[in-house]
Amino acid sequence: MRLILLGTGGGPRPRVVRGAPAQVIVVDGVAYVVDCGNGVARQLAACAVPFTGLRQVFVTHHHSDHNADYGNLVWLAWASGLRTRVDAWGPPPLARMTRLFFEMNAYDIATRMADEGRPPLAPLLHPHEITADGLVMQDERVRVTAALVDHPPVVPAFAFRFDGPGRSIVISGDTTMNENLIRLARGADVLVHEVLYVPAVDRLVARVANAPDLKKHIIASHTAVEDAGRVARAAGVRTLVLSHFVPADDPAVTDAMWRDAARTHFDGEVVVGHDLMEI
Repeated sequence: MRLILLGTGGGPRPRVVRGAPAQVIVVDGVAYVVDCGNGVARQLAACAVPFTGLRQVFVTHHHSDHNADYGNLVWLAWASGLRTRVDAWGPPPLARMTRLFFEMNAYDIATRMADEGRPPLAPLLHPHEITADGLVMQDERVRVTAALVDHPPVVPAFAFRFDGPGRSIVISGDTTMNENLIRLARGADVLVHEVLYVPAVDRLVARVANAPDLKKHIIASHTAVEDAGRVARAAGVRTLVLSHFVPADDPAVTDAMWRDAARTHFDGEVVVGHDLMEI
C-alpha cells in the first residue's frame, strides 16, 4: 500500500516550489487519487503511476486547489489509454460538475472518439455525492471511510481514511483542529495533515490586495502546525506527514521549522512532505 504525495502546496496560486494538493494511494497497481489540484495528471506521470490503473478519485472539498483538475485527470487518463470504470466521491455538486465538464469538452471528446477510435468517456466516470460521516466505499483492496471536518465557509468538507493491506492512511483535507478527524485517525499508521505556519501569514497575505480578508480566512479555516501535532498525538498515529503547506513557498520557513513546530506536541515520526515523495 504505497502513498505518494503528488502536490503539497496549499492555496490556488500556481508555484514553482510545490504543486497543488493531491496524493495517490496505490494498491496492487490500482490508483486511488485524493484531491485533484492543478497538474495532478502530470504528477502521476512523473511518479510513474499508470493512468490505466486509475479506479477511484476522492475530493475532500470544493476549493479550486483541490478540484481544479478533477475532470482533467479522468479526461487525460482516457486520452492516455484508460478504458475502465472510474468512480469519484465527494461533496455536492460533484455530479453536476461532472456533467458540465463533459459538456464543456464535448468537442474534443467526440473528435477523439471518431478520429482515434476511443470509447465514449462519459460512461466511464461515475460520480457519487457524499454528505455525512461513514463508509464511502470498499473493494477487495481497501476500505475508505469519511469524516466531516471544519473548513469554513466550505460545507461539507471531508477527511478520508484508507484501511488496506497491512496499513492505514488518513488524509485530513482542509480543516481546523477537529475532533471528528481525531476519531477517524485513531490508531492509523499515517496521518497526512494540512499545516499552517502562523508567524508567516502576514508575509503571505502582503502579496495580495485582499490581505485582511485572506488572513482572516487562513487563520479561521486551517490548522496551525503545532495543532497538527496535537491531533496526531490525540489520535495515536505512528507517523505525521505535513502537507498542504501555508505558506507553501516562503524561504524563511525551513523544513526544520515545520518539523520542530509539529514536534512540540507529538513524539512520533514527523515527515515534512515534498512533491513526489513516497511514504
